[in-house]
Amino acid sequence: MIRFFTFCRKPASAGFLFLGFSVLLAQAAFSQDYEREQRLNEQTLESLVEGEPHWLSQKNGHRFLGLLIEAENPKGAVIVAHGRGWSPNVGMYGQLRMRLAEKGYTTLALQMPVLGAQAKLIDYLEVYPDAADRFRAAEAFLKARKHKKIAIVSHSLGASMANHYLAGAERHDVKAWVFISIINGLEQMFRIRIPVLDVYGEADWDITRWGADERLKQIVLAPGSEQKVVPNAGHFFEGQEEALTVVITSFLDRVLR
Repeated sequence: MIRFFTFCRKPASAGFLFLGFSVLLAQAAFSQDYEREQRLNEQTLESLVEGEPHWLSQKNGHRFLGLLIEAENPKGAVIVAHGRGWSPNVGMYGQLRMRLAEKGYTTLALQMPVLGAQAKLIDYLEVYPDAADRFRAAEAFLKARKHKKIAIVSHSLGASMANHYLAGAERHDVKAWVFISIINGLEQMFRIRIPVLDVYGEADWDITRWGADERLKQIVLAPGSEQKVVPNAGHFFEGQEEALTVVITSFLDRVLR
């Protein structure tokens, strides 16, 4: 979300300067927390067992981490995007990138933009353009490696970021999108004309389960799209990672063949 401010042409007063300074502070509070991101990068690299780290770049020159696992004779390539404040190798995200690779899909798991630990979901709207830069860079990286069937698999806030990217991109080469346990309403789905899988847990967060009927009405506009519920799964699919992987790969096998 971008805010524009229009000021009248009057000599600057102390109150006016204070207001302007407050606006700058408010905007700064919503900028990417690169120090926190660096700490997450260090933790990720220290614990990395599977895959190779690669450094990709945003338009502003900021380098971010991607974890690549190349599958043998890949059926496609998947960009994996985590939820709010996490990293690409923790919990379900580490499981997903490895399990999808075992099922025949090259995976590139991204470190998505993070804010300070106290940031709310609405604060993250300010870094959606940065997230879009990261998806765009990940696409270019995979295309340079001759991957033509590219999909995005995204969870929670990462799914909302992917939605923003796919709806707003003038052009992209993503062939399918999987969003898992999305926490916001869908954005401009009429612009997303690729097969979509909406998957969530039977015991997921209320906000995700309650919006399922409305999401289904929107995704069916894209041919090949579907909605699936994973039994006994919560928002982070603890203990149900394999069931989630089977749902995702069954969809990708069908739409990317």
